[in-house]
Amino acid sequence: MITDTQPATLYAPNQKIIHKLVLTGGPCGGKTTGQSRLSTFFENLGWKVFRVPETATLLMSGGVKWSELTPEQVDNFQQNLIKTMMQIEQTYFELAEMCTSNCLIICDRGVMDPSAYMPHQTWDSMMKGENWNPVELRDSRYHQVIHMTTAADGAVEFYTTEDNAVRDEGPELARELDCKVAQAWIGHPYYDVIGNSTDFRTKCMKMIASVCRRIGIDVADRLELNSKKRKFLIASHRPDEEWPVFKEFDVVHDYLTTPHNKMQARLRKRGQNGVYTFTHTVRRPMIKGQRVELRKQISGRTYHMLLEQRDKEHCTIYKKRRCFIYNNKYFQLDIYQEPCHPRCKGLMILETYTGTEAGHIDVPDFLTVSCEVTDQPLYSMYNLCLKDYHQMEVKAGVTQAVTQFDYRQAYADIEADGTESSSMRSNGLH
Repeated sequence: MITDTQPATLYAPNQKIIHKLVLTGGPCGGKTTGQSRLSTFFENLGWKVFRVPETATLLMSGGVKWSELTPEQVDNFQQNLIKTMMQIEQTYFELAEMCTSNCLIICDRGVMDPSAYMPHQTWDSMMKGENWNPVELRDSRYHQVIHMTTAADGAVEFYTTEDNAVRDEGPELARELDCKVAQAWIGHPYYDVIGNSTDFRTKCMKMIASVCRRIGIDVADRLELNSKKRKFLIASHRPDEEWPVFKEFDVVHDYLTTPHNKMQARLRKRGQNGVYTFTHTVRRPMIKGQRVELRKQISGRTYHMLLEQRDKEHCTIYKKRRCFIYNNKYFQLDIYQEPCHPRCKGLMILETYTGTEAGHIDVPDFLTVSCEVTDQPLYSMYNLCLKDYHQMEVKAGVTQAVTQFDYRQAYADIEADGTESSSMRSNGLH
């Protein structure tokens, strides 16, 4: 289990880092969404992130049905699965060796996972037949292993397999498989198990924090369990030469149509120099006060197919996103670009995660802050890109539709005197 102690890092200062990580666990443990969040976090730091796909899903999506296989076919399939997994992994390992930047390689399961689905005698026989050393495979192939415990163990109300077409395990079988997979990796020198004692957002933050600690990355309080996203409206910034080192990305967001208004679905296209990654996020209705969100990396082809479902009530959002570290705290500044809705013209929003109490954050001195807009519905991206002002105001809790009302100035007035401005009161914004 993850503890509060600081483990020894694996790398010397100033050396190029290639960190090989296995994300494993039982069905519906959060690997897909966790992998996406981990990728984005490290890409924002300027790392190159490689994501090794789950070999079993690749093979089984080709028409393989486990129930139709004979015991001999199962053994043969598992043997070829491991060989295929090793070859796919090796492709990414060699790419990372040739890369000039630090690299994080995220393996969706590792070579020990198949042992959870096989009798011990069959596994031992396979190891001997292929001249594989299970201790070497477990302990030396990867730098770190993180087990994401299935939701069926401790969060069964969130358990589902509908997001994976080749999985159909019930909760009881999921718990059994989760235990077997966890046992398969016992003995790895850098092994963390992340359970379901917290909400899912915190679970993902624990996972990211574990990777950062192991590599030796200082992220201050961004990944503390009580950290919260805080947002600030930025009026201006100094010239680029007065900034610390930053990475700038082109970001495009599109909202998609959903079956009902309690769901949100969006696409994100993010990249530099014409090279992009694509993410599909679905936010579902809350369960027991916890928002359920599935976030996964998708291909460019899938991205363009899903764009056909674009919600016509929302504008496409174009941003320049600058990511940087200031006083050991990680920030990102979104600079909205045209074409955009008039309300977003010139808009700049600074975001960070911190456990610091409201009003005590050290905002970068090269930025001029108008006011804090944390938890202000009018500054949620979903509301900002609504084409109709009245819809935006209703969804954000404004009682009147006033097309020319300057919300940014109204919030700045509140920040200045600590009370509602006359313009806020007259327009029903509370």
